Amino acid sequence: MSESYPSTPLIPKSTSYKLPDFKQSVKLKYVKLGYHYLITHGMYIFLTPLAVVIAAQLSTFSLQDLHDLWDHLRFNLISVILCSALLVFFSTLYFLTRPRPVFLVDFSCYKPDDARKCTRQIFMERSRLTGTFTEENLEFQRKILERSGLGESTYLPEAVLRVPPNPCMAEARKEAETVMFGALDQLFEKTCLKPKDIGILIVNCSLFNPTPSLSAMVINHYNLRGNIISYNLGGMGCSAGLISIDLAKDLLLAHPNSYALVISMENITLNWYFGNERSMLVSNCLFRMGGAAILLSNKRSDGWRSKYRLVQTVRTHKGADDKCFTCVTQKEDSTGRIGVSLSKDLMAVAGDALKTNITTLGPLVLPMSEQLLFFATLVARKLFKMKVKPYIPDFKLAFEHFCIHAGGRAVLDELEKNLQLSDWHMEPSRMTLYRFGNTSSSSLWYELAYTEAKGRVRKGDRTWQIAFGSGFKCNSAVWKALRTINPAKEKNPWMDEIHQFPVDVPKVSAI
Repeated sequence: MSESYPSTPLIPKSTSYKLPDFKQSVKLKYVKLGYHYLITHGMYIFLTPLAVVIAAQLSTFSLQDLHDLWDHLRFNLISVILCSALLVFFSTLYFLTRPRPVFLVDFSCYKPDDARKCTRQIFMERSRLTGTFTEENLEFQRKILERSGLGESTYLPEAVLRVPPNPCMAEARKEAETVMFGALDQLFEKTCLKPKDIGILIVNCSLFNPTPSLSAMVINHYNLRGNIISYNLGGMGCSAGLISIDLAKDLLLAHPNSYALVISMENITLNWYFGNERSMLVSNCLFRMGGAAILLSNKRSDGWRSKYRLVQTVRTHKGADDKCFTCVTQKEDSTGRIGVSLSKDLMAVAGDALKTNITTLGPLVLPMSEQLLFFATLVARKLFKMKVKPYIPDFKLAFEHFCIHAGGRAVLDELEKNLQLSDWHMEPSRMTLYRFGNTSSSSLWYELAYTEAKGRVRKGDRTWQIAFGSGFKCNSAVWKALRTINPAKEKNPWMDEIHQFPVDVPKVSAI
């Protein structure tokens, strides 16, 4: 009788002895997180065994050992006194020479009256009623508005909304006073500070520079003290707000026990363009009414009540390059009408300025793990000529919140892509653009107010403010939260409607 064999082999031929695919079996994001933690906290990890050894050695000390140590110190009194004196001297020197902290006590953003609201339909109606725009350029403005990311509740000054418009110096001063004093009254109420306590005043407004200056208008209205250090910054674009913060920081480091007041705004009344040059019409569609007031202090006693501490400021200026210098220019068109012309090179110029700025900022704020990865990639590319992609640092490891100047939808889209940010990180900027439009240098503070209103700011959180401006400039400021912000106790322009946000903003929203 023949022997029967199983029809299937005991060991299937398809059996593979290859290692498993670790990319599928292991979540590499946790490996990356572990790497970042190891590098960032490497010093503590390596010092922990040393601390354990020292603690173990001290635990073996007996009472007799401690008595012998005391006798040794007692009979070497001169050495003990000298060491103690040196310790006191160097400790005193350190505390006297270390830079004074700059605190952000509080800030306020101006919210215009409902009478100043301008829906997109009203904008188009008023533009048509002026009688100065051609049908082609009215259609051009409509298309810009539909793709701008602006909503139906932005604000314009009375002189622009009036039929016919009334742009004049008196109306421009009226707008400036309304915005500045509205923001300041709220700030003084929130901080319980007297105007006479202000030692430094900085006002920035790019396109409106009257005489007497805007800073003089504030001094006159609030009867500020005669020895106040005041500055009025003009012509510096939407990044002037962070330039003002940097200037205030330097002045506070030079003048101890002082308060610095920074006011950031733009003026629409005298800068509405009534011509038909398309490069100048874009600003009409984006810029809106708004302003902010910020109170800074270098008094250590203000640390307990302040919201933030200024960590870093980095300023980048590309004005030496002609293309950068001319990409945003105020000039006359062929008919003599003044407007702000935006070049087609604007996005490329902004990207180059941002690259330079974050290259400077990165080593100051990024964890060591990210810096090592960036350095390793750079060496591989430049020294060994390896074809590897440039490493883009993950700034989300350095910052919890991002306030990117709400200059327009295209700018926000480009930065979201380049910095690899999520919708959550971009939400304050996009919602500010939707609700208030481009309020120039003050937009960063509407964004920070949005983050606070949402209850997202926790003690220790770091916020990165990024602004772009004519010239061309890219400036950054980094703030660290000194306490958790309770939105229930806040008074800012978002509080009565924050429950309505975020909203979905389509790429194209027909009018």
